[in-house]
Amino acid sequence: MIETTTGARRPLVLAAGLLATVLLVTLGGCASGGPRSAEATAPPPAADREAILAMAGDYAVTFDFEETVSFDTAYEPAEPYHSGAFEVVRVIRDEPRVIELQHILVVGADGKQLPVKHWRQKWVYEPAYVFDYLGDNRWRRRDLDPAEAAGRWAQFVYQVDDSPRYAALGDWRHDRGTAAWTSEPALRPLPRRDATKRDDYDAIRAVNRHALTPEGWVHEQDNTKLRLGEAGPAPLVREVGVNRYAHHSDFAVAIAEDYWRDTAAYWDAVRELWTRLEQEQGEIGLTLEGEPEAMYADFLGHADALASGERTLDGAVADARETLRRYTVDSTALARR
Repeated sequence: MIETTTGARRPLVLAAGLLATVLLVTLGGCASGGPRSAEATAPPPAADREAILAMAGDYAVTFDFEETVSFDTAYEPAEPYHSGAFEVVRVIRDEPRVIELQHILVVGADGKQLPVKHWRQKWVYEPAYVFDYLGDNRWRRRDLDPAEAAGRWAQFVYQVDDSPRYAALGDWRHDRGTAAWTSEPALRPLPRRDATKRDDYDAIRAVNRHALTPEGWVHEQDNTKLRLGEAGPAPLVREVGVNRYAHHSDFAVAIAEDYWRDTAAYWDAVRELWTRLEQEQGEIGLTLEGEPEAMYADFLGHADALASGERTLDGAVADARETLRRYTVDSTALARR
């Protein structure tokens, strides 16, 4: 997922390092755990659905992360990370038991502003499965017992190119006018802020909380950075993270909306390609190690070509299908790994 850079706190300004990366990706060419049978279960609580839908909007976002406890005597916690961005969040699917929210950044330099497709969150009530991150850019579907999923929501999080990132079951709680969802612990890949700079750990075990606030909503994270090995995961350091989404519309919201209008059909097809792998193959592995920037750039580039009129929708989807083949490993090969 695209994230902003470290450094002194600048709540609403992207640092030059990220902006250069974003511009390079954008200009250079820049799902799902299905619900169980609706007949067999009661509808989800209306308050849960309202809370999820309330996360849509226009926001000024701040990202704050701080490593707190080291588990290695040779490791000193890194400097805190602070940054920010403008972000548009839109509902792209609203069904009784499935809701999807698409995030789109609006970034700019030298008076020019650009939309950048960001992460996607998908909420499924009483899901049939989630996917687990295994490390080494691999994810595996895990079927759920109906009793385990009863009355609960899973949040599936996808990368900028709609490839998997992480998923977890959790519970919405509503108390005295508050609404918050807390996940079970789940493994996930390194965030971009570390993946492009560090190689001293392999994955994060995270507990996520999404809570509505008077200003908008907040995404809190309790992260443990892990080294993976044959003996099992070993903790390196613990980290707390708070991403604050404050309602704010004094930026070029229309740029993000225009981008989505021009590319939504393409991204719908891309989601379907990844979902087919997720549901039918059962395990997804990438041919790339580390942060898969080349894959991001290709998928985003096909969307840019469509938006500019250089490619038709059919042509852009065909390009995406070829990109998927190039950067994913078939299930037979995965079984041998």
